[in-house]
Amino acid sequence: MASVPYDTDERMQLRRGNALLDRLHMASLAAHALVALTVASTLVVADIYHDDLAWIALVALLAIFLMHLVLRRIALSVRARQREYSRANHESRIQITELFAMTDMLQAAETYDDASAVLMATARRLLPRYGAALYVFNNSRDRLDLAKSWDLPDGYVAPETLSPHNCWALKRGKPQVNAPGEATLCCAHHASQSATVEIPMMACGQVHGLLILLPEDQEGAFERLVGVRRLGRALADSMSLALSNIALREKLRTQSLRDPLTGLYNRRYMEDALERFVSLGARGGASTAVIMLDLDNFKTLNDEHGHAKGDAVLRDVAAQLVGGLRPSDVLCRYGGEELLAILPDCGLDDAMEKAEQLRERIELLSEAHACRISASFGVGAIPETATSAADVVPIADAALYAAKKGGKNRVCAAERRAGREGGAAPRLAVTGR
Repeated sequence: MASVPYDTDERMQLRRGNALLDRLHMASLAAHALVALTVASTLVVADIYHDDLAWIALVALLAIFLMHLVLRRIALSVRARQREYSRANHESRIQITELFAMTDMLQAAETYDDASAVLMATARRLLPRYGAALYVFNNSRDRLDLAKSWDLPDGYVAPETLSPHNCWALKRGKPQVNAPGEATLCCAHHASQSATVEIPMMACGQVHGLLILLPEDQEGAFERLVGVRRLGRALADSMSLALSNIALREKLRTQSLRDPLTGLYNRRYMEDALERFVSLGARGGASTAVIMLDLDNFKTLNDEHGHAKGDAVLRDVAAQLVGGLRPSDVLCRYGGEELLAILPDCGLDDAMEKAEQLRERIELLSEAHACRISASFGVGAIPETATSAADVVPIADAALYAAKKGGKNRVCAAERRAGREGGAAPRLAVTGR
């Protein structure tokens, strides 16, 4: 944890305060001496001139005594201010140290969950009587999703999503205090009577999220939220840099694993995923199916309608396949117009039914693109048609070739291994037109 040295201006102010106190102390001592001298002089004058001059001396004595009280009060006030300044300076150093430690920890955060945990721990130390909610933009940047919330007061429910168009803090790029009890301008999404301050998290010229702070005790909340904006902004600034780094790493990771045209996983990721799913299936005795498909007459489509049309068809085919598969299934672009789907915990017969559904979904794109669109499918599975991840893809590819040879726009299953169909002879299953 980095140490925070005293600032030069702070040292000079401390020296000036101490020098002023020394001068006031010397003035107070001088006043004491003057009072003692005046008392002695008064006694002498009163003895010589009796009452008249004695009254004059008494008035002078009272004036000096009042001056002494004023000097003493000034000295006490300066000492109180110095103690307050020292206390504030000490708190400021603690806050800066905590923020430095937070920034250091955030550099090691690899996910949004890691960064949120660091922010929560730091916020609880620096703002112990405040609740918070952290929102992060989704991938399409059309909404903010609730990433984490903590210590929210009773009666306040953090919404799961927020629209950036309904938030003044995000529109202005500045902190926004929502205090319905003080008749302030509030964000459209603010449906609670609790006072909050919303702080946008910006880095590299882009907004990455939103931090909402609200005190546990709502009495006098507006003034406290105005005072806490500076510290909240420091927390948000540190967090925004971490979110920017995480988003950049995720983008680079996605670019290395996904096809830029279709958004599907690439062949490299498919090979790793297939090995993983086959291993998991072998442990639990479950099947793993592979569906390979190839768009029919795709070269002719490109030649007749242009490559822009071909790219649009590929993107729409990918979207149709994603919509027809389970979230646990993996779809990738194997190469060119060839696509491959991995279906964990799925047998050969179920994979055949799924492939037929996908074939029909692709064929329906013909009307939208005003041209003939279809695909041929080959299906293989472990352990029904193959024994390992290394041979299931070539086996599915051979079934795809059989579908092409048999007339296209159809689904063919690879031959079952001997003993995998109740002793019957291996066969080639075909569906479609």
